[in-house]
Amino acid sequence: MAQSVGIKDVARAAGVSVGTVSNVINRPDTVAGETRARVLSAIDRLGYVRSESARQLRAGRSRIMGLLVLDMGNPFFVDVARGAERAARQAGLGVMVCNSAQNAAEEAEYLSLFAEQRVRGVLLTPADASGRNIEGFRRHGIPFVLVDRVAEGTTECSVSVDDVAGGALAVRHLVDAGHRTIAYVSGPPGLNQVRDRRTGALCALAEAGLAPEALRELPTERLDVAAGRDAGARLLGLADRPTAVFCANDLLALGVLQAMYAAGVTVPDDLAIVGYDDIEFAAAAAVPLTSVRQPAVTMGALAAELLLEETEQGEGGGRRTHEHRRVVLQPELVVRRSSLAAR
Repeated sequence: MAQSVGIKDVARAAGVSVGTVSNVINRPDTVAGETRARVLSAIDRLGYVRSESARQLRAGRSRIMGLLVLDMGNPFFVDVARGAERAARQAGLGVMVCNSAQNAAEEAEYLSLFAEQRVRGVLLTPADASGRNIEGFRRHGIPFVLVDRVAEGTTECSVSVDDVAGGALAVRHLVDAGHRTIAYVSGPPGLNQVRDRRTGALCALAEAGLAPEALRELPTERLDVAAGRDAGARLLGLADRPTAVFCANDLLALGVLQAMYAAGVTVPDDLAIVGYDDIEFAAAAAVPLTSVRQPAVTMGALAAELLLEETEQGEGGGRRTHEHRRVVLQPELVVRRSSLAAR
């Protein structure tokens, strides 16, 4: 196995001191042209690459931002990552993206990794409903911003969408279409987003004078297509099957749609479906899916900008004060064929 080339190797090959090589790399204008050319030639010949991580540790300033999301298999979080990466790149930073898979233990491991790597800061969509992982990470003194989650009980910044309003948009649309019994395919009950969307759904029912019992909840352990298919099978088995279903995300909705298609149930004539997130696949489904749109790219970019603002305070020769903020974005209902049958 080839050994890596170090700065001492370059200095030896160029016949100069280690300090001169360092100056050529970091302050080239301080080195005479002939000496600089000799050092650069040695660097090129030996294939030397400086250790950026070591330089960052000495300077105490990492050029990496951590991003920990619930599920990178969900296109919603891919869009969040895209927005964060765009903002980070403009600031000269890279993004280390990790996936907790909705698992608190995996989340804890990745937070420990971020601490070990001394990242500049972390964008976090928590999987641990107890908050213990966040408390443990806070001790490292690394700034973080919550994404797709309101910073309840914490002082940190957060960027989220008003999920209560989003749930209300979805169910109000179904009620206005004439539906009086609606299933809610939810997800892990420990997730705030799942609870808030249910709260919004119940608010919309109350506005229409309907009892809470008009919402039939079908919880799932995960927020993926397979869980949606399972929920669709359970929905088909109900004796008094609702005429519409609201799903906590689009992957669940696509799974329900697959289950209905396999059973010969027509969407939207026999069952109307509304999803949440408005991922790219929603519009491309066999029956284009009505969905509550979240501005995922904007969410990721805003979260990264808040983190950069916090971590850059005091740089540039002046003290910049950072005030933690909660940014709450508004959702939008995008109506497509999956919910358009007249009742």
